Amino acid sequence: MSGNETETVRLELDWERFMADNDMEWVVKPVSWDEGAFIGNGLIGAMIYGEENARKRNVLRFVAGRTDVTATRTDCAGFRPRVPIGELDLELEGMIYHPTSLRLDLWHAELRGVLTTTRGEVRVRAFAHSEAEVMAIELETTEGEADARLVWYANSEVDPVLKHADGINMNQYIPAETVDKTAGSGGISFSVQRYAPSESEGCVTAWKEIRASEGRRKIWYVSIVNGHDERAKEQAAAAVRKASENGFGAWVGAHRRWWHRYYRQSFVSIPDGRLESFYWIQMYKLASATRADRPLIDNQGPWLAPTPWPGIWFNMNVQMSYSPVYAANRLEIGESLVRALDENREHLTANVPEPFRHDSAGLGRSCSFDLKSEVDDEVGNLAWICHNVWRHYRYSMDDEMLRNVLYPILRGSVNYYIHLLEEEEDGRLHLPPTISPEYGSFMRTRVRDCHYDLALLRWGCETLLAISERLGEADPLCWKWLHVLDRLAPLPVDETGFMIGRDTPLAYGHRHFSHLLAVFPLHLIGCDKEEDRELIATSFRHWIGKEGDLRGFSLTGAASIAATLGWGNEALRLLQALLLIVKPNTMYKEAGPVIETPLAGAEAIHDMLLQSWGGTIRIFPAVPDEWREAAFHDLRAEGAFLVSAVRSEGRTRFIRVKSLAGEPCIVRTGWTGVVRWRKAGTAVPEATVDLGTQQGEIALNLQKGEEAILYPDGELPDLRIRPVSPSARPVRYFGGHKPWRLYGFPFRDRE
Repeated sequence: MSGNETETVRLELDWERFMADNDMEWVVKPVSWDEGAFIGNGLIGAMIYGEENARKRNVLRFVAGRTDVTATRTDCAGFRPRVPIGELDLELEGMIYHPTSLRLDLWHAELRGVLTTTRGEVRVRAFAHSEAEVMAIELETTEGEADARLVWYANSEVDPVLKHADGINMNQYIPAETVDKTAGSGGISFSVQRYAPSESEGCVTAWKEIRASEGRRKIWYVSIVNGHDERAKEQAAAAVRKASENGFGAWVGAHRRWWHRYYRQSFVSIPDGRLESFYWIQMYKLASATRADRPLIDNQGPWLAPTPWPGIWFNMNVQMSYSPVYAANRLEIGESLVRALDENREHLTANVPEPFRHDSAGLGRSCSFDLKSEVDDEVGNLAWICHNVWRHYRYSMDDEMLRNVLYPILRGSVNYYIHLLEEEEDGRLHLPPTISPEYGSFMRTRVRDCHYDLALLRWGCETLLAISERLGEADPLCWKWLHVLDRLAPLPVDETGFMIGRDTPLAYGHRHFSHLLAVFPLHLIGCDKEEDRELIATSFRHWIGKEGDLRGFSLTGAASIAATLGWGNEALRLLQALLLIVKPNTMYKEAGPVIETPLAGAEAIHDMLLQSWGGTIRIFPAVPDEWREAAFHDLRAEGAFLVSAVRSEGRTRFIRVKSLAGEPCIVRTGWTGVVRWRKAGTAVPEATVDLGTQQGEIALNLQKGEEAILYPDGELPDLRIRPVSPSARPVRYFGGHKPWRLYGFPFRDRE
């Protein structure tokens, strides 16, 4: 291809084939939450696995969850935690044996498999419908398994052999429940669970079995509704009735079309096949965990398991869970967070002490979906959440959301900080002792001028001023924000880099990057000045060098900081270390399962390919030396730009930038010498920029809807975007534990 002035970038991709190599696969029955197959539609879902106990080797479990089912604690004060619901058990005539195989088809968002038993064979398909609050399980059996059946067990009815298969639950609150199983009209059955002592808390599970007229095929439709009154029963029944009365093929088609549209919002391909598969599984996980009109992502999504954290944590977890939605161009997923804050503003106000409620807002460490969580000594959590919403704004440029949601909530968060400031003898404004998340947790270590809070306060004041200017509204508090920025104590630093706070160096292993928030994700300090770059590098090395107490989320934060520094090789090593910690199904667990760490790993991959903080779009800013090839299409950047780029033979071949909002655009290409650019799809004469020997920046003047193609001096390159061809790709590595696939066997060609 050359010289065609109207040539445009296009993605050439067989999506179904590409995604097939990223599917999760089990060559034997999964036997724990750690390696189970998971399905979900942002509200209801199931983790699917079995058990090796001889009494239950004939069972495949569909451990069900609905995100918003909570219960009031009777054992102590605290927020309403998530509680387990129950499970649908596929009870077979024989014991599940070999050969048995399962595969989670990412492209179609459904599990398919063949269960071989000592009596016969069962073909199974399962999915949580993308547009209905219904899960479907389809079975087809041989004669020996003709009596295979699905049975619903409320949590209190689950056999202890199964309930304690992943360990006895010592931490999570489990309410006493009463269970009433009834049959309704039209073949629909119900399990009504009531949680004592509440008169309103509980859930209804409704199901219906449809037997096909031909062969031994049957389909179960299952819906779970929060609440246990007649209205909840009717809602569950209506969902099952509507699903079961539709033609199954058309209903499945609607489910698949939703997922196909979702995946096509952006494309990423990298030469590390294992990381590429990991990335696409996280994209599946995101849309399985929440949607625009569903509850925000808590610590577990629909896949609740025994945990000491059955709720929402705001000192890192929610922020990291949502971190990949912005660059991935999946902003509708992030709308669940924006909506949750907007709908619970009065609780954010009530979370701060009464004297400050007239103008302030806050958010404690943990809570339920109502966001009721009083602020104690961990002050900055609401401000950090506001940074996520600010990213949502910057990637969408939605001024209405900025004015009506972010501005008032961030204003309240900053006001609370300002109430806490104290002027000392040095003339500076200082913060009283507060907590830097996760540092000295068991000792409740408090530090003056905590980096976490100073960084968030500075970012908050700068952002409020920027919002006021953007909206053209002179806020009467502008003078106060300027005063704070002028007089606020500096971030504490010693010879090891950033400190936890004043008089508190990083003295021992710290799993959180709360003392580096100014670097990532706030980007208050960049790498353009050599002294800033050296400070970041020193802080990073000291933190990681302490090593003790590092966790999976430490590695994701470290990978993003390394990417900020342009250290692609280091970022890759950190992500490869992460893959040793995540579970075979890409879930993550410490004392209990938590969802944020793998999702933040996807954001770190974005940071290696595209960064857009500080008003500059950076293309391939931190690719490791071994990534000679890489490609992405329609990743999103701040300023509401869609960006595509291809790298081959170690060089960036072209960059495409499309403006969705007509904002100013500066692109750091990584090229030197002469660079050409033209507006795509038109005969506009190309512009030429000589970057000299520096990897300079190019300013593009793009109106809304316009796009530009940039390329090094010479002919217009091939503008097709295709998957890169990784060498020694471990096909379908995730799912069941299959470490041998890293080493090239079994021997098979890439499909």
